[in-house]
Amino acid sequence: MKTLMLKRPEVERLATMELAVSAVEHAFSAFGRGEATMPPKVYLPIADHDGDFRAMPSRLGNSAGIKWVNVHAENRRKFGLPTVMAVYVLNDPANAFPLAIMDGTLLTALRTGAAGAVASKYLAQRNPKTIGFIGCGVQAHTLHGTHQVVFDDFETLAYDRNESTAAAFADRVGGRAVTLAEAAGADVVCTATPSRTPFVKDIWIHRGAHINAIGADAPGKQELETKLLQSAAVYIDDLHQATGSGEINVPLAAGDIEASQLAGTLGEVVAGLLPKPEISTTTVFDSTGLAIQDVSLARAIYDAAQRQAIGQEVDLLGLDAASDD
Repeated sequence: MKTLMLKRPEVERLATMELAVSAVEHAFSAFGRGEATMPPKVYLPIADHDGDFRAMPSRLGNSAGIKWVNVHAENRRKFGLPTVMAVYVLNDPANAFPLAIMDGTLLTALRTGAAGAVASKYLAQRNPKTIGFIGCGVQAHTLHGTHQVVFDDFETLAYDRNESTAAAFADRVGGRAVTLAEAAGADVVCTATPSRTPFVKDIWIHRGAHINAIGADAPGKQELETKLLQSAAVYIDDLHQATGSGEINVPLAAGDIEASQLAGTLGEVVAGLLPKPEISTTTVFDSTGLAIQDVSLARAIYDAAQRQAIGQEVDLLGLDAASDD
């Protein structure tokens, strides 16, 4: 038996935006119905290098796997390396054989963008005219691409504290670079910054808007003004992760909001266990990133690679050689 090795360029060829949205939507639905296994994310702090590692195991149907991913804030400046790098190992749960080892960095960006798009599909207006992107780095590109899968036509409003970054993103996707308040006033708003200080104000958000809060992925991070979280219907991806490291972690710890106030999980909405919100309801999706999203997309990529004969098969465990002895 051989293990399939998939490098970044190969994953890029295989993992279309459509594939990502489909895989992540399936993951949310299964999670909402209780059909997936996902232990808590494990953090390994690397405080002396301003970073951490995260181990994310999960099982969904005929696939199990684990992602080993880092976040090192100073990587680009100090080493010329990406802030986030990841490797994914996909296994057959029946016999534990490693089916594939693949680049997990692009997989992470794609599934995170797809999670926002799926949230917008179920929580936002049917046909938003404008989508605002606050924070125009790598994540904004997959958020934009996956939203194009979900919605036919919308105007892109881009804001980044670095004006040239916003301008470059807007130019690439055919949008406009705007002020923070204008981006926050869109029908759908996607925030993807590492901020530890809430900066998106409640007064900028119009009634019935939907916000994908993507940036908070560690304790102490928060992008949205607490007043906004108090007034909106807040949906989470996972209660344990959201309360510990999501957008709600700071105001929840401070007692400014209660877990009982949350509207529910996105998985419950996707699975049909909770109704979609009324069109006039302002909604927030607190996205922390789920391991089941990774395993669902990794399996879809693996299956596509098998169909298209892409990647290199290796006798990683030496089982073929042993059988020849």
